[in-house]
Amino acid sequence: MTVSYSLEVANARFHGFSRLLFRWKGSIYKLMYKEFLVFCAVYLFFSVFYFYVNQAFTRWWGQYTSFPLPDNLMMVVSGNVHGVDDRGRLLRRTLMRYANLSSVLILRSISTRVRKRFPTLEHVVEAFMTTHELKNFESLHSDFNKYWMPLTWFSNLAAQARQEGRVRDDIALRLLMDELNNYRAKCSLLFHYDWISLPLVYTQVVTIAVYSFFAFCVIGRQFLNPEKGYSGHRFDMYVPVFTLLQFFFYTGWLKVGELIINPFGEDDDDFETNQLIDRNIQVSMLAVDDMYQNLAPVVKDKHWKNGLFSVPYTQSTAAETLRPAFKGSTFDM
Repeated sequence: MTVSYSLEVANARFHGFSRLLFRWKGSIYKLMYKEFLVFCAVYLFFSVFYFYVNQAFTRWWGQYTSFPLPDNLMMVVSGNVHGVDDRGRLLRRTLMRYANLSSVLILRSISTRVRKRFPTLEHVVEAFMTTHELKNFESLHSDFNKYWMPLTWFSNLAAQARQEGRVRDDIALRLLMDELNNYRAKCSLLFHYDWISLPLVYTQVVTIAVYSFFAFCVIGRQFLNPEKGYSGHRFDMYVPVFTLLQFFFYTGWLKVGELIINPFGEDDDDFETNQLIDRNIQVSMLAVDDMYQNLAPVVKDKHWKNGLFSVPYTQSTAAETLRPAFKGSTFDM
């Protein structure tokens, strides 16, 4: 049946054609609303799915960069807590032991690997704490995680070292406190990452969307015999190649999000927290003890008498010396 609208456009007037946009019968809306709804649903599915995986990756990277590494702190301790005697050595080693103890306490609260390694505080005593420190730790009642206590011991011991003259001025003490606060902030950030997860409803929506999509695919993409002349199915494949590719990529993305949303478990790609603990305590003690004032003789370097010199190349990299040095994109204009 022909839809006529000649009368409505017989005379040119204000918003003449605009009035036609609100008609349903014979309109473009009626013609394509089904395809439009399908497109919106597919677009929404991919938008939610992509945003979820992107947020999970951002969260994963944030947790990685928040891991408390003692490198900066141990350099400051080694350079500002002085004394070659046993007292100076004891202060430096104890300060770094307190820092590493704090990271162990927070990691055993969020990492299953570390928790299995140190299931009780007695196991922590075997590696990091003394029995007196354990008594002090347990004597302080708090309803919250007490990973911060060793860092408080650190600050008090650093103040005591300042009074003894081991830390020579207040600027050095301030530097110690600044690095300690940076270290504490990372421990705190790890705790909050574990406390505040991505909203559960978001994870549920993405999971339901993926699983329901492929549940419909199992039914809707079955083989149809082309010999029976089904409309739009002149050609069909026994193996649903494109459906399998969709399953591989979509489910793969979902598994990636599942894997990286909490990297402190025991999956193959989760953080090697126990190895990081071993590395941190070893390099900490080496930096503040074995390497303290352990310097090679200060001698003149090989290019002492040369005003202008270049570092030698091997034969495999000698061709790089023929390239002119970059001086700026507009240097030769």
